[in-house]
Amino acid sequence: MTRRLPAVPVLALALVTLLSVLVASAPGPASAGPGDPPGAPGIGDPYFPLDGNGGIDVLSYDIHDRYTFGERRLSGWTALRLTATASVSSFDLDLLLPASRVEVDGRRTRFDQDHHELTIAAPLDLGQTVRVVVRYSGLPDVYSYAGESNWLAGRHEVVAMNQPHMAPWWFPSNDHPQDRARVRMSITVPKGKQVIGNGRQVGRTVRRGLATTTWQAAEPMVPYLAFFAAGSYEIARGRDDGRPWLVAVSKSLPTASQSEAMRLMRKTPQLLRWLESVIGDYPFAETGGLTTDLPVGFALENQTRPTYPFMGNGPGAVSTVVHELAHQWYGDSVSVEQWKDIWLNEGFATFFEHYFSETHGGQTAQHWLRSTYDGIGSDDGFWHHEVADPCPDHVDCVSSIFDGFVYQRGGLTLQALRNVIGDDDFFTLLQRWAADREGTTGNTDQLQALAEEISGQDLDGFFDAWLHSPTKPADTVANGLG
Repeated sequence: MTRRLPAVPVLALALVTLLSVLVASAPGPASAGPGDPPGAPGIGDPYFPLDGNGGIDVLSYDIHDRYTFGERRLSGWTALRLTATASVSSFDLDLLLPASRVEVDGRRTRFDQDHHELTIAAPLDLGQTVRVVVRYSGLPDVYSYAGESNWLAGRHEVVAMNQPHMAPWWFPSNDHPQDRARVRMSITVPKGKQVIGNGRQVGRTVRRGLATTTWQAAEPMVPYLAFFAAGSYEIARGRDDGRPWLVAVSKSLPTASQSEAMRLMRKTPQLLRWLESVIGDYPFAETGGLTTDLPVGFALENQTRPTYPFMGNGPGAVSTVVHELAHQWYGDSVSVEQWKDIWLNEGFATFFEHYFSETHGGQTAQHWLRSTYDGIGSDDGFWHHEVADPCPDHVDCVSSIFDGFVYQRGGLTLQALRNVIGDDDFFTLLQRWAADREGTTGNTDQLQALAEEISGQDLDGFFDAWLHSPTKPADTVANGLG
């Protein structure tokens, strides 16, 4: 994710309060099974305690949503296949839209809904796999969570994209990077609109003025990386080294801007090839990108198909595309274990912006390191945070994890590490981190352990100086600076 504008203010607070009351499909509270505890309402991330849910592992989402532009209403149902990771008397899902009905293995089931938490009164045994169907309907733009009002829509276009949270605005999920699952989505909009999603389009049907478009990704993903966009788009597609790519540009942009944005989007395959030459094999079956006309204020690394605001087609725009494509390895394929590890996403993607410049006739990553270090004094707030724990007080963590110091100091750390262990070991580290942890999560301690294994060096002092201290690192050889 590139740095974004502040979150939109909370909308229609009175309506949110009204709709956040308990909702039940049948009288009576959600009851617990004898002897087993309820599943935890959160997965255990201190930055966002209610993110994700304990006791379940989601295997797949089959999303069926309809979006009505005039009403700004989203209605639909999602079928989840999930497995119990513990014996529980009930379990939770993350959903902001009001639920109207829940079924577990075809049987209507009682539930409670308290704002973001949907508690389903179905006991599960350890290892049991069930099919859960949730029906829901509401106005996504009236809901907020963790200080975010994340729904991005206009009169003619809607794009479901945001981070660290997005799924609860349009489908029920186990919303944390620790739980990735396969995603298939069928989105219904007026037939004059097009729908773009993750992976590849596998179907489109038209009936009574409405079109339902189905997209499916080949590889599992974490919930916030699932996205859809609906509007009017210019679409280009092709194959590069046998890999399908598809890019789209909103037709709501001025004509000249559409052309400029399409030229940028068409660079995606060649930029991806360059990243593969450095990191190793691309981890997904499809690639692409989408430029929206909406004033989103940031770009996001949706798995297989990042989304961008209009950026032109200059060096800065190309750098942003490199950033989001680097996230396909660092952030999408290898996800953070907890949100405090976000520098492992943003620092890596930021480093690749500068390494791309270095290898394409621009400023070197070393010049960036040295000029940034020399240009920002030790009394500047830029240095007064721990990069590996950017929100230690656990307050307003959305702002903290996407603060500029996470991106810049995270990337600077990698260039300094490159100086300490040398190019051969450094690029082996980048390749091993992506390959060894593909489809899983990672944390800072694990990265340090791998760097020490590859280099044969004790890097405690280096990692403490750059990542675990709220002070400017000393200008020494040991810190990659002297």
